[in-house]
Amino acid sequence: MKQIKVLGSGCANCQTTAKLIQETARELGTAIELEKVEDIAQIMSYGVMSTPGVVIDGTVVHAGGVPDRKTIEGWLK
Repeated sequence: MKQIKVLGSGCANCQTTAKLIQETARELGTAIELEKVEDIAQIMSYGVMSTPGVVIDGTVVHAGGVPDRKTIEGWLK
């Protein structure tokens, strides 16, 4: 099971990113544990300066803007 964190203040882009990750994982049949992180100090600890950020299994894979579905599929495969 992949541990995924969406880093952001809860803005529309952050919510869209979390939703896209959930939908894509469901479509691929990939088990994930999704957590939304809104604490600024915790977000900064990952070195993410623009949100939304995405962390998978402890590694930052994305920062700034909504990732496209193909990119998300690549993370989950």
